[in-house]
Amino acid sequence: MVASKTELFNEVLQEQANLFKVLAHPARLQILHFLAETKTCISGDISEELPLSRTTVNQHLKELKACGLIKGHVEGVKMNYCLDYTKIEEMKKLLGNFLDDFQTPGNFSCQSK
Repeated sequence: MVASKTELFNEVLQEQANLFKVLAHPARLQILHFLAETKTCISGDISEELPLSRTTVNQHLKELKACGLIKGHVEGVKMNYCLDYTKIEEMKKLLGNFLDDFQTPGNFSCQSK
């Protein structure tokens, strides 16, 4: 059996890459910002808040939900969406740990000679 190329990397790098992939679209970032600003679960159509069709917004919501950054549950005929703050905290740690590896030395200079 042949492993996919991503499987050649450790689990932490794979998790970081999956998260960065989900965050790599401005619509998904806007959805996260919108949910963070409202500080509550949103019932109904989030597409009214974005310059995209309902179908496109639903695809982005599906991606965010699949990676665990948002929760969605049916209430009557509407879907309620909210941030999963446990996963958001995990994401902060994951991003922080990733960026901590990139400390710039005080005397760093990258100039061609």
